[in-house]
Amino acid sequence: MFQLLQQLIDPHVLAMLFAAIAAGATVLTLAMPLLARDTLTTRMRAVAFEREKIRQRERERLAAAANKVALRQSPRAYMKAIVENFNLSKWVGQEEAREMLVKAGYRGQAPYVTYLFFRLVMPIAMLLSSLFYVFVVLKLDQPPLIKIGISIGAAYFGMLSPNLFLKNRIQRRQTSIKRAFPDALDLLLICVESGMSAEASFQKVSEEVGAQSVELAEEFTLTTAELSYLPDRRQAYENLARRVGLEGVKAVCLALQQSERYGTPLGTTMRVLAQENRDMRMSEAEKKAASLPPKLTVPMILFFLPVLFIVILGPAAIKVMAIQ
Repeated sequence: MFQLLQQLIDPHVLAMLFAAIAAGATVLTLAMPLLARDTLTTRMRAVAFEREKIRQRERERLAAAANKVALRQSPRAYMKAIVENFNLSKWVGQEEAREMLVKAGYRGQAPYVTYLFFRLVMPIAMLLSSLFYVFVVLKLDQPPLIKIGISIGAAYFGMLSPNLFLKNRIQRRQTSIKRAFPDALDLLLICVESGMSAEASFQKVSEEVGAQSVELAEEFTLTTAELSYLPDRRQAYENLARRVGLEGVKAVCLALQQSERYGTPLGTTMRVLAQENRDMRMSEAEKKAASLPPKLTVPMILFFLPVLFIVILGPAAIKVMAIQ
C-alpha cells in the first residue's frame, strides 16, 4: 500500500496520468459533435406529425358535421302545402326575414318556408294553449275579458317568437364569428403577403379556423365558392358582409373591394384592420368586466347580506331571547 502511494506521488507517474486525462478530454471534446443526437430535428418532426394528426382529426369532424347538416334542404311537404294554400308569403312574408335567416345561417327556400309556417302556427298554438290553461287548469277568479286578454297576449308572443328565435341565433353566431375573426384576419394577411390568391387564401383560412369557429369557416368557404364562379368578385365580398352583419367584417370586405377595383396593396390595410378588430374584442371584454359589479349588486343585497346579518346578529338575538 505504501509503495502504491509512493508511485502515485511520483512526478513522472502524475505527469503521465495528467497527460492521459488531457488527451482523453481532447478526444472526447472533438468527438462529442459527432456523437451528439439531433434532438431538435426529432422533436420538430414529432410536433409536425402531431399537428398533422390534430388537423386531420378536425377536418374529419368538420366534414362529418357538414354531411349531417346540408346548406340547402328541401322544405317539408306539409309545411310547403300549408304555406302555398294560405299564401303566407304574401301575408306574413318579409324581406327582412330572409336577411335574418341568412345571418342566422339558414339558407335556401326550406328555412323560409319553415319560418312562414311557424309564423302561422305559433300564434294559434299559443292562443289555444293559453285559453285551455287559463279557463281549465288555473281557473282564475277574474272576469272573462281579462282571461281573453291574457290569451291574446300569449298569441301575440307566439307571433313574435320566430323573430326572437332568429335574433338569438344571429347573436350567438355573430359572437362566435367576432371572437375568431381577428385570428382569421391574421392568417388571411399571412396568406396574402405570401403571394396566395384570394380564393386560395380564403380556402386555407377556412380550413385552419374551423377548429375555433365553424360558422366563420362556413362563411369563408362560401366566399371561396362565390369568388370562383361569380362574374364580379366584389359581389362575393358584399355577400360576405351582408351574411355576417358585423362592422369589422364589413370594413375588411370594403378594403377587399377597393383592392379589387383599384389594385391597392392589402398588407398594410389588413394589418391595421386586424389590430382594430383585436382592440374591439378586448374593449368588449373590458366592458363586460366593468359591468359585472353593478350586476352583482342586486344578488348580493338579496342573498348575501341577509345571511350575513343572520350570522352576525343571530347569536345576540338568541341570547336576548334566552334572558327574557
